[in-house]
Amino acid sequence: MGPLTGLRVLEIGDLGEPAGKLLADAGADVLKVEPPQGARSRSAGPFVADRPDPNACLSYAYWNTNKRGVTLDVATADGLGLWRRLVEQTDIVIDAAGAGRLDGLGGGVGAFARRERLIWCSITDFGLDGPWRNFLAGDLVSMALGGPMMSTGYDDHSLPPIRPDGGHSFSIAGSFAVIGVLTALWQRRASGLGQLVDVSIHEAVSSTTEGAFANWEYNRRVVQRQTGRHAAAAGVTLPWQHRCADGEYVCLFGGGLPRDPREWDALLAWMAETDADEPLRDPRFRQPGRSAEDRDFALRTLHAFIQALPAEEVYRRGQACQLPWGLVRRPDQNLDDPHWRDRGFFLEQEVPGYAGKALYAGAPYRFSATPLEPRRRAPLLGEHNFEVFGGDLGCSTEQLVALGNAGVT
Repeated sequence: MGPLTGLRVLEIGDLGEPAGKLLADAGADVLKVEPPQGARSRSAGPFVADRPDPNACLSYAYWNTNKRGVTLDVATADGLGLWRRLVEQTDIVIDAAGAGRLDGLGGGVGAFARRERLIWCSITDFGLDGPWRNFLAGDLVSMALGGPMMSTGYDDHSLPPIRPDGGHSFSIAGSFAVIGVLTALWQRRASGLGQLVDVSIHEAVSSTTEGAFANWEYNRRVVQRQTGRHAAAAGVTLPWQHRCADGEYVCLFGGGLPRDPREWDALLAWMAETDADEPLRDPRFRQPGRSAEDRDFALRTLHAFIQALPAEEVYRRGQACQLPWGLVRRPDQNLDDPHWRDRGFFLEQEVPGYAGKALYAGAPYRFSATPLEPRRRAPLLGEHNFEVFGGDLGCSTEQLVALGNAGVT
């Protein structure tokens, strides 16, 4: 019983999967509508046992937990009719079918003007209007055109910018979409009216460029990408990642220098255990207004100290000094971390084609009164056709067989 229990959501189009997942994991009844041949996202590996199978795509299995799923060709007359009936029974539509596609078929938001309480969330590459509304993009293009890629890469600027992998732009837009939907729900409680939420992936990505936009807007400075650390307008800074004595790496936020006198005292006390503190005892090194030369000297001294220690010790002792330091981990190393385990972050769920249950990341939030639970695995292709079209819409078995034979479902 999540906080959104009782809400019915229709999701159509691959770009809506992250938004639909956030709503479904929070308790909403999310029905994913995909074409009879399956969503395109089912064809993107990796797959269970490396065998391509629309029901065994690991990415699909993650992004579609807690959803039901039906197949439907909305471009057919019968399919459009069923789509309209589904919309009539829903609170929220996540429309990621493509800019203007449903409108062109007669099944877009304009066809449901009399449904005053309906909340329609459109997720498109560039929004529903403007000169770019019909332009095409993808995650790579969105991350490039939106700005984050220019801040991501290496100190050597003869190398091109790089893209963070994993479909970041879709996750960013999905998060903004959910914020918009929840805001519209809150407004509906007061007014009784739904509304159109127009989410542009390009605008969502462009508004998440951290310091790049602020540096340009206020100072007309372009930040420069750097290896494994914040892009900066001041040019190349000293590294934040360092290889320790055991060959593992640590990341020291901001290079590692403390910003508080108590943190300085704790760090120097630790360094004194091996007589490494003496070069930094001069008060000028701890002053916020220290010169660039003093700062670089302090950083190089600190980095030499931590590079002679095991990475785990650097991480733990640095945190004990109230410093934001961490290990550079491989993804699989998080699975055995006691912090993740104690908070119950990783959940278990079935994946079609896999014997047993797989671990996957839980939600990015927790609710004390309505805990989030893995209610169902991702749906098989067309798994809930009979349940939805027969049970919810009242189609007979004969009608459903005929629709399947005609390629409608």
